[in-house]
Amino acid sequence: MFLENPINTHKNTGWIEVICGSMFSGKTEELIRRLKRAQFAQQSVEIFKPLVDTRYAEEDVVSHDQNSIRCTPVESSSNILLLADGVDVVGLDEAQFFDEGIVEVCNKLANSGSRVIVAGLDMDFKGKPFGPMPNLMATAEYVTKVHAICVKTGNLAHHSHRKNANEKLVMLGEEQEYEPLSRAAFNKALQQDDEAKP
Repeated sequence: MFLENPINTHKNTGWIEVICGSMFSGKTEELIRRLKRAQFAQQSVEIFKPLVDTRYAEEDVVSHDQNSIRCTPVESSSNILLLADGVDVVGLDEAQFFDEGIVEVCNKLANSGSRVIVAGLDMDFKGKPFGPMPNLMATAEYVTKVHAICVKTGNLAHHSHRKNANEKLVMLGEEQEYEPLSRAAFNKALQQDDEAKP
């Protein structure tokens, strides 16, 4: 369980929190929970997501459980600095889809005193580190790894297995396209995928 940092009484004491894990693990749900708590505390909050993420709504961050919070879609991470200047709490969803500049943006915001909360997939559908997430995790003060439940074994799921043969790195999808799997189930599924290739 993550506990908010109680020692932010002075400006210029910002930090970065990363919430990561597989699909269906509750990353966005946890992001929304933290952001709504900040709003309830009457802190200034700005939320951003990549323009490419249009699954549920264009101007909302929406969890699989249909919880939502208003956001600003941005095309480039550099837009965030202009829109979040002087904000107490900055939220970022689907951070794996941002360009590599997002790491510098998050550090600049934290250095200027903002609490930056980032949610994203830590691994892609092949089990490889995804986009800027490894660097965000390395520079964050707090990293929370959440887990789904493996649909094959019932164990903790660390991987997002793509159920079709599409090889594009970025492919938006839900339960029809992806399933959460444990390490053993994921390795078995990859082997079956390889055997099924012509």
